[in-house]
Amino acid sequence: MIKSTQINNPVKKALLERQVTFGSWLQLGPYPGVAEVLANAGYDWLAIDCEHSDIDIEGFSTLARAIHGRGPTVMIRVKENDVMEIRQALDMGAQGIIVPLINNANEAEKAVAAAKYPPCGIRGFCFGRMNNYGEDFVEYVQTANNEIAVIVMIESKEAVENIDEILSVDGVDGVFVGPYDLSGSYGITGQTSHKVIQTALKKIAESCRQHNKSAGLHIVYPTEQAIEKTISDGFTFIALGVDMVFLREGCKTALNSAKSITLKKRK
Repeated sequence: MIKSTQINNPVKKALLERQVTFGSWLQLGPYPGVAEVLANAGYDWLAIDCEHSDIDIEGFSTLARAIHGRGPTVMIRVKENDVMEIRQALDMGAQGIIVPLINNANEAEKAVAAAKYPPCGIRGFCFGRMNNYGEDFVEYVQTANNEIAVIVMIESKEAVENIDEILSVDGVDGVFVGPYDLSGSYGITGQTSHKVIQTALKKIAESCRQHNKSAGLHIVYPTEQAIEKTISDGFTFIALGVDMVFLREGCKTALNSAKSITLKKRK
């Protein structure tokens, strides 16, 4: 197993050491200004969501360029567990992939294989953005298998039941829970605080601890209480909010404050 001290990708290193990192989520669209604002905020990583958005591979490339050099590690949630989807995302400069809808070990193995060059996987070789268009081809090929972070999503009851088998797959650096999808699979959509979901989260975190791999969770509404609980529960790869929530809540807060002041003046 590669030791974390040999890895330059800070998020991959943190995953292997089970250290806390904070990231956020880009979902509104391929708007580089939004990516630049979030990148300048100081997050450890930013995930570009190509599953639940209209962001295609060209949009991802645009956002990755906006983030590049500003600090955060560039992650992508690919739209599906597909060899070409994963390959293309990595060729466009993704430093880590988050793969949705992983329900068992076989699906996890497929994701890992797509992200690794032979002999560890089936990723294809080429010149591209990830290796400075061939300038750093040899160096990239020699280090990519160690540097790329592979995170699989746990979003279903089936995945929770198979969590130990999924985490046993070599090359899986951690898991990431989609709380709303998970609640839906249990028939209690949106009830992320429900005892059933909390029990499932506890099982996931404990399994990650036993397998020495990182557990991740998306806190859509990142209150101080929610963040503290998430860390206490054993989750370390933590997404704080999402661009659309920040925009919506910021707008509401400003408008509600203005309306409140206006109302007081009328009285």
